[in-house]
Amino acid sequence: MASGLSRKQVTAGLSIGMSTLNKWVAQHKHNDLMSRSHDDLYKELVRLRKENRILKEDVIY
Repeated sequence: MASGLSRKQVTAGLSIGMSTLNKWVAQHKHNDLMSRSHDDLYKELVRLRKENRILKEDVIY
């Protein structure tokens, strides 16, 4: 984690369950992705499609 604490330490410090923290982290990741510019998302899509094509080619040969 960015704080240097483990998730277990964070949950203990906040008096919350691990599943709650995991949900918060997942939501943050989703929000972080959605807050990016469309150009950044497009570039990432292009990169992932290229990577996917290369990986498929590696499997075929």
